[in-house]
Amino acid sequence: MVTDSDLALMESVLVADRDPEIVSLEAQMRSAQLAGDSSSLAELISEDLLFAGPDGNLATKEQDLSTHASGVVRFREHEPQELRIRRIGADVAISSLRARLVVEVAGNAAAGVYRYTRVWCRESGQWRVAGGSVSEVKTVG
Repeated sequence: MVTDSDLALMESVLVADRDPEIVSLEAQMRSAQLAGDSSSLAELISEDLLFAGPDGNLATKEQDLSTHASGVVRFREHEPQELRIRRIGADVAISSLRARLVVEVAGNAAAGVYRYTRVWCRESGQWRVAGGSVSEVKTVG
């Protein structure tokens, strides 16, 4: 469940125009990831998901949900740093979220800054992620 503080956190990192609908969806996604709530994630992800993980491999909705349900993937920390949203139309939006993450994958912790790009589309009246990717943000130094 998304709290007012979850929404406020996402609003605080928003760059450019406000889009309360997509900000709320991004807050819901973050909350579900942190809780490992595969039921909530199932509601947020399209059946025809096309998503590239940080290794470049594509994952289906079923594969994504199974990693959360089984505990293979566990988000330990998720600190949003920047959120940008571009509406393509009434039923399509693209979001780009940069966040500092600590994630356990099969018991091995990985920490870093990552950028999610998500394509949100309204399907039968409900917003869902239809596609996207996540990749590590490399720092120059």
